[in-house]
Amino acid sequence: MLRLLALLFVFALPAVAQPAITSDDLAEIRAVINRQIEAFRRDDAQEAFKLVSPAVQETFGTPERFLDVVRTSYGAIVRPTAVEFLGLTTMGEDAVQRVKITDRSGSVWLAYYAMQRQRDGSWRTNGCHLVQPARSLST
Repeated sequence: MLRLLALLFVFALPAVAQPAITSDDLAEIRAVINRQIEAFRRDDAQEAFKLVSPAVQETFGTPERFLDVVRTSYGAIVRPTAVEFLGLTTMGEDAVQRVKITDRSGSVWLAYYAMQRQRDGSWRTNGCHLVQPARSLST
């Protein structure tokens, strides 16, 4: 029985040993998202691309291609009129930051930014899921 408990303890260590997301991490996560949105506003493909994870960079290949896809599929985050940070959910060392975005037409969107901690401790975006909340119909 002791052997089983010791084995379970060893497997639990990696989950326990992972660093928690601190208030400094939260500030950096939000700063990265803000910097990326500002880069989109300026059509600065290079800067926006620097803020995504290596896996996303590999997927898109070039900063220009990345920006083209964002413009086409994620228009609300390219030049929003308002950005409001909501809750953050953690998943191990990664995090998902919810962001309320108002686009130029006044439509409100929820952006779920997958954030990934890099080996050097910095944060980069690792994807974004954009959802327009359901609207209720007035009678």
